[in-house]
Amino acid sequence: MLIEKIIRKCGITGMVKYLCKMAGVSRSGYYAWIKAENLRNSKQENDWKDYELIKKIFDEKKAKAGALVIKMILENDYYVVMNHKKIRRIMRKFNLVAKIRQINPYRKMAKATQEHKTLSNLLDRKFDQGEPGKVLLTDITYVYYGSAQPAYLSCVKDASTKEIVTHHLSRSLKMDIVYDTLKKLSDSLNGMVHPEAILHSDQGFHYTHPEFQNRVKKMKLTQSMSRKGNCWDNAPMESFFGHLKDEVNYKECESFEELQKLIGNYIEEYNNDRYQWGLNKMTPAQYRSHLLAA
Repeated sequence: MLIEKIIRKCGITGMVKYLCKMAGVSRSGYYAWIKAENLRNSKQENDWKDYELIKKIFDEKKAKAGALVIKMILENDYYVVMNHKKIRRIMRKFNLVAKIRQINPYRKMAKATQEHKTLSNLLDRKFDQGEPGKVLLTDITYVYYGSAQPAYLSCVKDASTKEIVTHHLSRSLKMDIVYDTLKKLSDSLNGMVHPEAILHSDQGFHYTHPEFQNRVKKMKLTQSMSRKGNCWDNAPMESFFGHLKDEVNYKECESFEELQKLIGNYIEEYNNDRYQWGLNKMTPAQYRSHLLAA
């Protein structure tokens, strides 16, 4: 109501001036920020591509490589020149913390805090155990829509039925993406948790976070993790993401809401209408019913 009054009294230009004043920013700064949107989106996409390469080296070195070591490996092994300040910025952005000795005046305080913890690979690639809900795989991938705007897709897949049990699309990589995924998984299971249920993921910072691990325990799930830098340990999840990116025209979406609908429809079709040779020519939903009836 207030905005409508301002528009009637001052017009669009006057409204921008008024809102900028309320926010404590200059109009020139506001317009410069609007004009730089494509540049920011492009930087986000480039950051993700650089992160994937940095993460590959980071994992190969078992998290014991800092920015300078990664810079040297990039230049000598990958012929990629990257400023060490940029490497540090990306490592901070994606929470890649090297396990190297550093001078730390707060060592006692650090020991008192609860640290991220990796867990054993309990699954050992035994994905299909013939029981729905026993082996659940989870991971996060990125998709770009509109003017190269990033979105992040978190999924949980039943390894026996190949069904996508739940998914969550987010504009952010903050911890809420996995917390919301767990909440949706809990709603989907509706208390029917397999007594030997395993939730398997990679060793990403979301899954090693103490709060995430606590929430998994409360759901009565046993957590398992892939070995460092080994994508085959979670291959069925990677396979689904590959199919989705090949078959969904997500880059044509103009809004986040449009992207949500497109991905939701694809997963619905994947679960209920897509026949798979490895599931006795059934859909994932049909195969789940088949296993439960057997």
